[in-house]
Amino acid sequence: MTTLQKSSAWRQQRRLLIDNITRYGVGLGGLSVILAIVLIFFYLLWVVLPMFSSVDIQTKEHYSLPSAESGNTVLLLPEESGEQGLRLTDQGKAVFFELQSGDVSDVMTLELPDDAVVTGAKVVGLNESMLALELDNSKLFFIRLTYKVSFNNDKRVLTPDIEYPFEDSFIDFKDDFKQVITTREEDQLTLSLLMADGEVRLYRYEIEDDDSFSEAVAEVVVEEPHQTDYMLLDAQALWLYLSNEQGEVSVFDISELEDVTLVSQTKILPPKEKLSALKMLLGGLSILAADEKGGFSQWTLQRDKSNNYALVRVRGFKNDNKLLHIQSEHRRKGVLALDEKGSLLIYHTTADNLLAKQHLSDLPVKHFALSTRANLLLHEDADHQIVVTYIHNEHPELSWSALWSEVTYEGYDKADYIWQSSSADNDFEPKFSLVPLAFGTLKAAFYAMLFATPLAIMGAIYTAYFMSPGMRSWVKPGIEIMEALPTVILGFLAGLWLAPVIEDNLTGIISILLILPPGILAFSVLWHKLPKKIHYLIPDGWQAAVLMPVIALLVWFSIASGPVIESWFFDGSLRVWMEHEFGIGYDQRNSLVVGIAMGLAVIPTIFSITEDAIFSVPKYLTQGSLALGATPWQTLTRVVILTASPGIFSAVMIGLGRAVGETMIVLMATGNTAVMDFSIFEGMRTLSANVAVELPESEIDSSHYRILFLAAFVLFVVTFFFNTAAEIVRQRLRKQYGSL
Repeated sequence: MTTLQKSSAWRQQRRLLIDNITRYGVGLGGLSVILAIVLIFFYLLWVVLPMFSSVDIQTKEHYSLPSAESGNTVLLLPEESGEQGLRLTDQGKAVFFELQSGDVSDVMTLELPDDAVVTGAKVVGLNESMLALELDNSKLFFIRLTYKVSFNNDKRVLTPDIEYPFEDSFIDFKDDFKQVITTREEDQLTLSLLMADGEVRLYRYEIEDDDSFSEAVAEVVVEEPHQTDYMLLDAQALWLYLSNEQGEVSVFDISELEDVTLVSQTKILPPKEKLSALKMLLGGLSILAADEKGGFSQWTLQRDKSNNYALVRVRGFKNDNKLLHIQSEHRRKGVLALDEKGSLLIYHTTADNLLAKQHLSDLPVKHFALSTRANLLLHEDADHQIVVTYIHNEHPELSWSALWSEVTYEGYDKADYIWQSSSADNDFEPKFSLVPLAFGTLKAAFYAMLFATPLAIMGAIYTAYFMSPGMRSWVKPGIEIMEALPTVILGFLAGLWLAPVIEDNLTGIISILLILPPGILAFSVLWHKLPKKIHYLIPDGWQAAVLMPVIALLVWFSIASGPVIESWFFDGSLRVWMEHEFGIGYDQRNSLVVGIAMGLAVIPTIFSITEDAIFSVPKYLTQGSLALGATPWQTLTRVVILTASPGIFSAVMIGLGRAVGETMIVLMATGNTAVMDFSIFEGMRTLSANVAVELPESEIDSSHYRILFLAAFVLFVVTFFFNTAAEIVRQRLRKQYGSL
């Protein structure tokens, strides 16, 4: 074999090796992309799925009453971390015990006045560290629970203690009372007492810096229109709810005890039915009512059309058996109930759902207590046995209806789609509707595509089919290089420069749509009327260069004429006129700004792919059509566009995917308000912008955190759906017109 033959064989082997490496490298790259997409899909799904896990209820501990000789139980109270429990007895003993074993860790004797007997006990407000004890000699006695944390051989040890928060730790009311409810708001202590004779009294005390309280600064007898069997007081001491067994509820404004006002009277039960339980929901704006037939409903206090307060039924549930005990959660809008058959029911009001139902006890339940974290339930049955039940219920507020359906929230007069994930108030009712965010995403994409698609496709058609090669070599790279512009720059310019410019020149901007098309048409007619020798001065395919200054002049004229048009037709202000005549508001950062800014980001993508598709149409098709007598326009509409339609459709769908997933422009150029208004002059909040804004501040593994991942998952699925549908349609178009 000659040297030349050896060299040729070596080159062929090298080319074959390079071809194989390239083929497998491209294949490996494609598989890597697919694998990355699949991993992203499953990671998002892994974060999202715990949101929809069912409630896990397990009864693990069951033991005899700790220190039974200390007396009968008056109050059971689990410590927040679930390590210890408190059993308060009628003999004034505080029995602390380990929840897991029932072993007594300490028994303390309360310093009660005159050897009084404890007849009842209440938690003061939402702070479980302070308790108000009802004594048999018409006194109310206050104590504070503390748990000191220490470590012994790296083991956490809780040491309970009891303090007496006030200098005089009891209040003597002289007269017997049947019920008492208490709450502490900063430096005020408010009490509501149902006296033995049926009278309702309100007391308010000022708490001094030395933890003493003075004589009552206010004492009021409430003029109740009917007998009182149930009393409720919200944690802020603003509202007092009084009801009888027939469900006639009176609501009083007690923010100022000097002026207690009856604001609402409502019958919340049908005739001949009676209440079996009445409790306050977290926040104090809603009450929970259970009747003897198993009905369970939520009623919220809100203003009617006459600006008067009224109790309005929000939602209701039906149980087969009568509910005996109701306990609302301390930090969420969840509710636990126990019926007469010993079944535990867990509801969530916002989710409007019965989350779980499980049999808890065959014996009557005497005392029933829920931990602050709502993950532990402690009760004592009729055999004086303590039962500890653990509840795993991490995301009760999330359900299909809460995410995608209209929900009636507290304080709202009708069901609505609302996204409001946080508030400064701990009593806040989270509003996690994804509908406004999905709507905002589609709205932003719609206006962006409405602006970008006609310009990009028409520009691509002209550039690929009519423009001269010399001009095309400048125009096409110039438009494509726009895609390299960071979207954060576009968003910055849109929010800080474009939005104020459009606001100041709104009439002129809108008049561009009315002046520009007829102006271009008039110039085209004038151009064709000019002598041929002037036409020959412009090389073929460069006519667009002549049109550019005309367009600039028309745009300037439209904006300059805006104030004149406003003065003639809109009383000097188009925005004020729209608000007055049609109720159409105007936000500075609105859909018009987003449509223009995001349209500029999408145009290069659609333009480049469309232009390549049209330019790639085989020349023999266009030449054959022209040779058969078709005009250039007929050839374009009946041959070129049909042949390039798969590529044009792909360009539009890719541009839509870009618009749906865009983050920085909509983040900076909109008001980020989650409203459902299709007006082009109103803003929006998109799924992607919401994730970018709220994810850094969300608590890991919280409901808020997981729902943001759900938003990302929805974006992923929607984008995947659009791309898949686009590919299917593209393949069909290619099969149909590829034979041309």
